[in-house]
Amino acid sequence: MPPTTQDRVETLYADHHGWLQGWLRRQLGNSCEAADLAHDVFVRLLRRPAAVETREPRAYLSTIARGLLVDHWRRRELERAWLDVLARTPEELAPSPESRMLVLEALIKIDQMLDALKPKVREAFLWAQLEGMSCPQIAQRLGVSLATAERYVAAGLRQCYAYRFGEA
Repeated sequence: MPPTTQDRVETLYADHHGWLQGWLRRQLGNSCEAADLAHDVFVRLLRRPAAVETREPRAYLSTIARGLLVDHWRRRELERAWLDVLARTPEELAPSPESRMLVLEALIKIDQMLDALKPKVREAFLWAQLEGMSCPQIAQRLGVSLATAERYVAAGLRQCYAYRFGEA
């Protein structure tokens, strides 16, 4: 019987977990975060519907880990920005710890949703939502047709809907 995904992941874990955790520790400078991200790599592999690659295991694992590192750093930057906003907020207006966490989680989801959009779609969507620009204005600014600007804004709205209702 051929090895299952779980068998392959167990083998990868046994053979390469220590190496991966060391590699992540060098990238992060923090052994606790490295341990968490190494664990996340293997959890991600277990959840994959496709076969797990075993020909170049370290390259495979480090590719997955790099993606998780990018997510980690982006999340850290969002958290820093949110903490900066909170530091400038008068104490009497400061949200509760629970609200702070909910806002941070929402910011992370919004960032993920926006990151999934192509750059021009993201620009058009943000201009429409944050600056109140009309589709003709967006079309002119991007140098595209009105129909294209409308498609871009609609794609952003579809992405929001998909994230909101768990379809992304």
